[in-house]
Amino acid sequence: MRQLVVGLLAHVDAGKTTLAEALLYAAGAIRTLGRVDHGSSHLDVAEMERRRGITIFSNQATLTHGDACITLVDAPGHVDFSAEAERTLQALDCAVLVVGANDGVQGHTLTMWRLLEERCIPTFVFVNKMDLTGADATTALTQLQTRLSPGCVDLTVPGDPNALETAAMADEAALDEYLETEDLAQATLDRLVVERKLHPCVCGSALKLEGVDRLLDLLVPLAREGRVQEPFGARVYKVSHGARGERISWMKVTSGELRAKSVMTGTSGGKSWTEKVDQLRVCHGVRMESVTVATAGQLCAVTGLSYVLPGDVLGCEPAGLPARLVPVLTYCVELGECDVHAVLAALRTLADEDPALGVTWNEQLQEVHLRLMGEVQLEVVREALHDRFGLQVDFSPGGICYQETISAPVVGVGHFEPLRHYAEAHLLLEPLPVGSGVRYGSCCSEDDLDRNWQRLILTNAMERDHLGVLIGAPLTDVRITLLAGCAHPKHTEGGDFRQATYRAIRQGLMLAREAGECVLLEPWYRFVLEVPADRVGRALADLQRMNAIFGAPAMRGDEAALEGQVPVSEIRSYALEVAAYTGGQGSLHCELAGYKPCHNAERVIAQASYDPEADLPNTPDSVFCSHGAGYTVKWHEVREHAHVDDTDTRRTPWREADAAFFGV
Repeated sequence: MRQLVVGLLAHVDAGKTTLAEALLYAAGAIRTLGRVDHGSSHLDVAEMERRRGITIFSNQATLTHGDACITLVDAPGHVDFSAEAERTLQALDCAVLVVGANDGVQGHTLTMWRLLEERCIPTFVFVNKMDLTGADATTALTQLQTRLSPGCVDLTVPGDPNALETAAMADEAALDEYLETEDLAQATLDRLVVERKLHPCVCGSALKLEGVDRLLDLLVPLAREGRVQEPFGARVYKVSHGARGERISWMKVTSGELRAKSVMTGTSGGKSWTEKVDQLRVCHGVRMESVTVATAGQLCAVTGLSYVLPGDVLGCEPAGLPARLVPVLTYCVELGECDVHAVLAALRTLADEDPALGVTWNEQLQEVHLRLMGEVQLEVVREALHDRFGLQVDFSPGGICYQETISAPVVGVGHFEPLRHYAEAHLLLEPLPVGSGVRYGSCCSEDDLDRNWQRLILTNAMERDHLGVLIGAPLTDVRITLLAGCAHPKHTEGGDFRQATYRAIRQGLMLAREAGECVLLEPWYRFVLEVPADRVGRALADLQRMNAIFGAPAMRGDEAALEGQVPVSEIRSYALEVAAYTGGQGSLHCELAGYKPCHNAERVIAQASYDPEADLPNTPDSVFCSHGAGYTVKWHEVREHAHVDDTDTRRTPWREADAAFFGV
């Protein structure tokens, strides 16, 4: 049977989970319609989801329509859980973006749309709640075409000539076909959808099952036979833990097949592993069915894999795009009477499921820190610690998750040579475009340094987050390349290169700081501020005060809309001010736009009072040996003592530290 994985995405309260219920019911997969407001929906299976009436964790269920087996993936709609929604995109063949007829395109709608566009995922639109007073299909479609894409075409009515004519305008070949036949073949429509030139729209009401069958009919043609004859490949999009504590890895098999008890190899977080698949399961809401094989196109849950993380690829599957939505707030855990080790273990279990949490132990302050998207996610973490682990903790007010990068290339040198130990590493640090993260590679000749040592150096570099030297924030948007290194035939051990590598990176950053080439980055929000027309002056003054970048107000009747970008640190509590000075008539919608140079860097650096030389676990100094004893050389003198010349021109082409480099 042909397979299709369909993601349901939306802004909160658009009726996404209600649409999932309607699709399952219309296809005969469930006998009764569940309701979010009654806490009876089939896909909101967690108790906290039913209690809050929102989707927090992605879940899936399968239905059959025509000759297609469709797996629905219901992703979270609340902005605080947008990182979870983004992770599900790796598993999708296509997506249905749900838009409330009265709410229209919201900030979160635009964010999801951009992510779908970036990943070239074919997208349908379901305009929901058309049964509400004031809902108008023409108005909704106009907004979709203006704010999302001109390719949004209302196909609610099959064979509508006006709709087909609009669809034919998507490209020249389709237009020629329409002018010749006054129709478009199904294959042509499918091609336009796959190429994201056409986005079929259906107007209806999920609660009243209006437009649901039509949506199913439009989805079915995209179902395809899986590439079973090809080598195995898969993408991991989720990790969870079962009732007995077993680790469950959720993946989309993209090619070939996966069988229970198969031995698998991979690389996660820079570490290579080999493990056996224990069980394969297929999920249907709360029900899990054990299977012996999962074939291309299917989603499955796998037990027995201890190291894979969301975003990892397996087998022949190429690496995907890095995550764009990351937490921008940091919180300190107030332990109360709880044991710090128990809290850390519990939080790391949660971080195993959601790597974006970024749980860290601050040795200097003796504090547990974690990163979150907002207050709602904070409450969910608090509930999870209580309900799953029996821990009652609190959190201090959140700070901002700053990052650091560099603006010019620099070479760092690290040397570690206490008695009977030896390692030296020379690493080139280069700036990358915003949002690139940290990349690793080598251009060191194997004639100068054995490949095994090169692999070890880059493995050590990749195994941890590196801190900048301005305020100790995580390093990002940097390419780290191994230029040269040196080992001793008798005295070098694995841990020696770990020390040399860490020190080389920090020494390079200190050189960049001395040259004024370290850059502090801060998160910015993309915002839409809607206020009554007579409150525009106040809104403009506030945005200027917050160092926002925005355009001229767009007047919509008696309401004005302002769109732009603003530092997260400046606008965090502004939504409450908007409600106050507009008498509840105004609204503020924010979505993460990414990181930019900090608008008040000098102030932030001064307040942090971070001394990189006093941060001993991240020292930039090196250790050399003389007369049988090790001694410390300060970072600014290390190059003068180095044993290797990194200016050698016999370098090989740059090789990325990927699975092939590590021999996996």
